[in-house]
Amino acid sequence: MSRPGLRERKKQKTRLALIDAALDLFAEQGYDATTVDQIAAAVDVSPRTFFRYFATKEDVALSLDADGHEILLAELAARPAEEPPFTALGRAMNSMITILEQGDTADRSRFLKARELIEATPALFAGGVRMMMQNERLLVAEIARREGMSPDDLLPHFVVSLFTSAIRVGLEACGSGEINDLSDLTRHVERVLELAERSLRPGWDRPAPGDGTASGAGPGSGSGEGTAGDGGAGRTG
Repeated sequence: MSRPGLRERKKQKTRLALIDAALDLFAEQGYDATTVDQIAAAVDVSPRTFFRYFATKEDVALSLDADGHEILLAELAARPAEEPPFTALGRAMNSMITILEQGDTADRSRFLKARELIEATPALFAGGVRMMMQNERLLVAEIARREGMSPDDLLPHFVVSLFTSAIRVGLEACGSGEINDLSDLTRHVERVLELAERSLRPGWDRPAPGDGTASGAGPGSGSGEGTAGDGGAGRTG
């Protein structure tokens, strides 16, 4: 992959500076008390420049989550077609976290700081839930594509809903003081995904043979292709 040009590097530097300034101000004086003007002033840019990067202060606070969702969707699309849906989602999530771990210390610290803020701020928590619901639709569409099903079928919706619920449980630890670095978060999310898979029968996340809809697919209806009991969402792919 070619290195971004100078203009793109400058834009990325400004974007990260705005995120860092916003997170610092939110932590110091509270999310509600912080204004866009203050964030822009902290980076020595105009509010107009801020709005070139973010539509609102909520957007800047949730921007790293939005980046993560984009990575997750791309990683899911790249998973082998033969992987059961829940396994593919879990391994895509692991790949996303690995990408975050491979960033520098500032990247990892920024992500955890943003997650702690979201968990502690009702307005941002609600915004994060809305974002997750929007991204669920994209994940449903990708799971349906992989399985040769319609996005309107029940099974893709159920698989994605279970996955995002498990991730929600994993991310809640960011606001509990249990998470000190990204590796702690990685292990916690992996444990939640493994628990979810151990709770379900093999094949639950695949349509029944000869059935192109979710109506005939349920726990125990698959052909055993799934790996619910083998830790399939674990960090092996």
